[in-house]
Amino acid sequence: MRAAVFHKPGDISYDTVDDPRIEEAGDVILRVTSTAICGSDLHILSGAVPQSQDMIMGHEFMGIVEEIGPSVKNLKKGDRVVVPFPIACGHCFFCTHNASPACENSNYKHYGPAGDLLDSKGAALFGYTDLYGGYSGGQAEYVRVPYADVSPRIVPDNMTDEQVLFLTDIFPTGWSAIDWAQMKGGEVVAIFGSGPVGLMAQKAAWINGASRVIAIDPLNYRLVKAKQVNKVDTINPHEVDAIEAIREMTGGRGADVCVDAVGFEAERSFFDKVKATMNFEKGTDKVIEACFKAVRRMGTVSIMGVYGSPYDNFPVHRMFDKGITIRQGQAPVLNYIDHLIELVKDEKVVLNDIITHKLPLSQVSHAYDIFDKKEEDCVKVVLKPWE
Repeated sequence: MRAAVFHKPGDISYDTVDDPRIEEAGDVILRVTSTAICGSDLHILSGAVPQSQDMIMGHEFMGIVEEIGPSVKNLKKGDRVVVPFPIACGHCFFCTHNASPACENSNYKHYGPAGDLLDSKGAALFGYTDLYGGYSGGQAEYVRVPYADVSPRIVPDNMTDEQVLFLTDIFPTGWSAIDWAQMKGGEVVAIFGSGPVGLMAQKAAWINGASRVIAIDPLNYRLVKAKQVNKVDTINPHEVDAIEAIREMTGGRGADVCVDAVGFEAERSFFDKVKATMNFEKGTDKVIEACFKAVRRMGTVSIMGVYGSPYDNFPVHRMFDKGITIRQGQAPVLNYIDHLIELVKDEKVVLNDIITHKLPLSQVSHAYDIFDKKEEDCVKVVLKPWE
């Protein structure tokens, strides 16, 4: 089959590889009909998340069941399914306590309680390095899906791939950020980053009763997209002081909820890079710091951007003084996906309006290039393996 293969930092190509096969009784083989590039895929491309050997990329995908293992009960050949990005066994302590991203069994080689940088991780993820299980991803013509009775969800026939594809990751991730804030209605929500996850968090904020949603991003084309699809207020931190602007919009208090939808690979100055090098840090925590400044006292900060190292001068003093509630981590997709499918089915939310590029999988190198370099006003790329 053909697939997007990571070889080394900066090198992802469209290659011929072995077809996947049933390895465990609970596996299915999926014929991938649509897949997408995620911002966290860029962490592998850049080398920030290490991977030493070739790997098929991609954790946002859906498709049609082609083959099933002998113990699979919930799926049959021909079912069209969307697949959440964390791989969950369904029966360990964490899976049975609504915490599937901490699954104890799917990432048995590198699982552990410590949460260390280069070991002791949580659940496995599709196409996301050996540290997270070493499973081949879905930027391919076919993919093996383990524990197939647990996570995949059958998609209604009258819904297009583009309508439901983002239920794999970015919509549940954006939804988590807002759900964790336990909004009561009427809150002001400030979302740092208007990439795909930020855009989904904006949608989730409106659905959950926000009175005002503010998008903060240094790229004007992404702010234009945010305003176009989500009708939010926008702030470009290159043009105004974003923290002061948020306070002015909220009577001087700050936002009730702030969301970090950026992570450690935010824009950095030369001095930020020098500091990170001296302190052995990956990227920067400047967006977390901005959220702590912009949120009101006793407010909530949700961190959905990925972070992979400790940071010197972390502002614990501000967290304490302001009484900030903090939630963060991989999205527990299984806690939300059934509800979110219904929202899409009932037309209470539109997800495919963030797509800016649809390309055949054969153009994956170009797709990664424009997404990484933010060229052609690229916000979200969907790849089609069979075109």
